[in-house]
Amino acid sequence: MRKEVAVIGAGMIHFGELFDKSVDNMIEEAYINCLNSVDKGIEPKEIEAAWLGSAYERSGASLAVPTGLFRIPISRNENGCATGSDAFRNACYAVKAGIYKVVLVCGVEKMRDTAGGLIAKAAAKSGIEMWRYRARTMPAFFGLRGTRHFHEFGSNREHLAMISVKNHHNGSLYPYAHYKFETTVDQVLNAPIVSWPLGLYDCCPITDGACCVLIAHADVAKKYTDTPVWWQGAGCGVDSWMRGLDENLIGFPATAIAAREAYKMAGITPKDIQVAEVHDCFTVTEMLDYEDLGFCKKGEGHKMIEEGVVNLDGSLPVNPSGGLIAKGHPIGASGVAQIAEIYEQLRGTAGKVQVPDVEIGLQHNIGLGRGATGSASVVNILRR
Repeated sequence: MRKEVAVIGAGMIHFGELFDKSVDNMIEEAYINCLNSVDKGIEPKEIEAAWLGSAYERSGASLAVPTGLFRIPISRNENGCATGSDAFRNACYAVKAGIYKVVLVCGVEKMRDTAGGLIAKAAAKSGIEMWRYRARTMPAFFGLRGTRHFHEFGSNREHLAMISVKNHHNGSLYPYAHYKFETTVDQVLNAPIVSWPLGLYDCCPITDGACCVLIAHADVAKKYTDTPVWWQGAGCGVDSWMRGLDENLIGFPATAIAAREAYKMAGITPKDIQVAEVHDCFTVTEMLDYEDLGFCKKGEGHKMIEEGVVNLDGSLPVNPSGGLIAKGHPIGASGVAQIAEIYEQLRGTAGKVQVPDVEIGLQHNIGLGRGATGSASVVNILRR
């Protein structure tokens, strides 16, 4: 077991429609919660560097103002929906290299304060984008994967509905989730269609949120806690999402690339994962994640939800926090929040969504890059 880089603290805010909070307000609250979570305490002056994950226009200096962390290096990461998890990955590499002893990672996004929110910001505007991506909204783009999987492997809308039911159930128990209600398969199937086969409850909400985690080198980790969680490995994969280059529409090669790299670095296989927070911007995304992450064979993702494997009481619980479907998807904050949840799971402090006796957890994001021509996926693996 590699013990070089440890997570020693994590702090979130409640995700939701936070019209009463500015970006600085959200960062400050998450940062204070993070400092207060450190078992033996920490002084801000002990933080030597920071990484900010934000997909939209926020300069690195914006992290200094709400945290008071002036005169230290602050780097801003943007990598589509994998922004937060990639900021965490890069921060871990810096600590692993011995450059810093203690660093902060903050993910934040304000999605609700402009008309149209994510949809308007993601829309293709002109020129080559117009003919290449015309009518390809995010629900339509991911919906294509659903209909193709149905055709190839016999999955159906009921399987997607079961994922929605699972994640809304978990979110109803999770203290920071945007959506705190449960639903049923019938309600999911009868909800208004957004883009076939995806209905309203198959889609994640547009959410504001922030989360911070603290990372320390093994040399100093025990100064802050007797129960650190160890970063074991990471992977980052990039592949094209251009329509003409998709071979079969039944998966995300970037995820498979990132997962292989992470498993190799951690010295484990997919069978060793006991709890996972994965990218579920839509229910079909989560189903394909099961396959791309190696939890099952290609074409068998729907069997995992059908058999209850990924439920909170299953043998491999996926998205105990409610996932993006229920917790919400403030892009820069999403990956960092997933890290925070896996951190809590491995420490046994996840409350009502705690999975018993877990030792190894996985975190995963996938998302569009700038211009919607490519995809990036990041996988991080943590161990108790």
